[in-house]
Amino acid sequence: MIRIEIIANHSVEENILEAFQHEKAAAHYTRFPGVFGIGASGPRMGDAVWPEENFVIVVWCEEAEAERIERAVASVKKYFPDEGIKLFKMSDAPRQHVVYLPTPVTPPAGTAAGTEGNSDAGTPESPSKPKRTYAGPEGENR
Repeated sequence: MIRIEIIANHSVEENILEAFQHEKAAAHYTRFPGVFGIGASGPRMGDAVWPEENFVIVVWCEEAEAERIERAVASVKKYFPDEGIKLFKMSDAPRQHVVYLPTPVTPPAGTAAGTEGNSDAGTPESPSKPKRTYAGPEGENR
């Protein structure tokens, strides 16, 4: 699988979607409207000083479809070279999975965890629903 991210000025969004149809590509995608930032084409902040906005399209696909998407974006970029159209293609990268690790639950002050109604007072039990934290690619908690 290949992940493609397209970041472009909102003014060319319809052109890119039409190019996808023409190339029979990106039938399934995720679109993030109203994206702000500063890139090589300048600021896009959606405010009175920098009124333009970007959008992002993310597509997961196979290589053949990725080539069609690249052609579609290149055709739009040819007609709008100054609109800040960028395509990022990520492939063959090591897969990194999100791992959720249980976080110990701290009992309220003055009580021992799991001792309510238990004859073995002072023996903590595991919480029934642990909280989750994100463990990054190196295993560090965030």
